[in-house]
Parts: sequence; structure tokens; C-alpha cells
Amino acid sequence: MEHLPMHLEPIPALSDNYIWLLADEHGSALVVDPGEAGPVEQALQRDGLRLEAILLTHHHKDHIGGMAELAARHGAVVHAPRDERIAAVDHRVGNGDTVTLKAPDLQFQVIEIPGHTRSHIAFHGHGMLFCGDTLFSLGCGRLFEGSPAQMLDSLDQLATLPDATLVCCAHEYTQANAAFARSVEPGNRDLQQRSDEIDRLRSASQPTLPAVLGQERACNPFLRVDSPEIVEWTVRQGLSDDAGRVERFATLRTAKDHFRA
Repeated sequence: MEHLPMHLEPIPALSDNYIWLLADEHGSALVVDPGEAGPVEQALQRDGLRLEAILLTHHHKDHIGGMAELAARHGAVVHAPRDERIAAVDHRVGNGDTVTLKAPDLQFQVIEIPGHTRSHIAFHGHGMLFCGDTLFSLGCGRLFEGSPAQMLDSLDQLATLPDATLVCCAHEYTQANAAFARSVEPGNRDLQQRSDEIDRLRSASQPTLPAVLGQERACNPFLRVDSPEIVEWTVRQGLSDDAGRVERFATLRTAKDHFRA
């Protein structure tokens, strides 16, 4: 899909969340995963924007906590996964559905990506991917409701999107993820360059997102389970060299769960 003249901004919220704001040149806006209303209201007022739509990727409170207040105040239409744990939804969507907005004039394809939760979805369109807590820059989400096989399949789906796709994930975890990724692939030059960039951004209190999908494929260990370097690392962790890719992914995820920089 084509890139449109849009203002894309990660709004910091809670402790380390990002609420994504996307606005057109006419002042129509949408937000993705508003965990709280206050930061969104401030951004809308700052730029004189009208909130027209809310996109939700999954049911966790840090992603939906501000939705009801924002929808009631602005009349914004709420698009969310088919999950009874999210109330007051106008448009429930699933895999292969299209979210069509009049203002901003945008279309997003819905991709079901279970693993972090059973009903997690992503929205892809116009060169942007809003992927919640499934894919992070240099990492992936914890498996709260899904299996390693489900999460790996979800990541595989996202990895097929175009290289230039902007990955708009929902947490500022990138620096910690980089430390783990370097421990797995210390010789990955692309990863080292990305890690240096992350350190510069964070030292200036700047967001590390959005990330670029092509760079993630080169650097993110959870998108590289078939690379020789990751295979060698899993063997050092005790897997056989003919272990399956789901086993390799599960070994990576378990190691990340227990990793301390």
C-alpha cells in the first residue's frame, strides 16, 4: 500500500507504553491501544486534532484502559478483536478483515497473531504495522495465552511484510531487547549498529520506534530462528543441531524470560 502524508507519533503512556497517534493534514486522527486517556487528550489539544477512530490489538488493560473515556468524549469508532474481554466495541474484526476509515482516509488489513494473547491482532496498511505486544524491536512478546508454535507462526506472518514496513509496537523495550540479542549474536554487525543507534536515541530521551521491518529481520533473534547463528546458539543451550524451529524459538523465548543484562 502507498505511503500517505500522515503525522505518525508514539505517545508515551504509563511506565513504558506507546499509544500510536496517526493524523492527516485535515486534523482527523486515530489512536492505537490507548492505555490511558490523558496523554491522548493532551496530544489532540496540542495539535488541534479530532479523534475519529480507535484501534485495539488486544485486551490487556495497558492497551485499552483509556478507550471508553476517549470513545465517549469524542464519538470515536472502536475497532477491536473478537474478544468478550473488550467491551463497548463498534466493529469487531478478525483475520483477513479490512478496517476502512473515512477520516483519516485509510484502510488497514487485519492479521490475527495469537501468542501473547489468544485473540491478538495487528493492523497493516500504508507502510505501517501496528502490532501491539507481538513483535517488538529486537524482541517479541511473552506467551501469556498462546504456545511457542502459535507465536512463531504469528511472527512468521509479520516477517513476510515488505522490508520498508514501519513496525509500530507498543512498548519501549528496545534497549533491554538489544542486550539480550547481543548475548545471542555478538558477531551480528547489523545488530551492533542498531544497538548503537538505540543507545544514542535513549540517551537523548528519544523513542526507538517505529522500527523498520527489514532491519528487524537482520537483527531480531526471534525473526532469525533459521539462521546458522541462532541454530549454533541453541545448540550451545543444549538443543540438538536437528531440533525444529519451534524448539529453537521456545529456547530463545525462555532464555529471554530469564535474561538479566
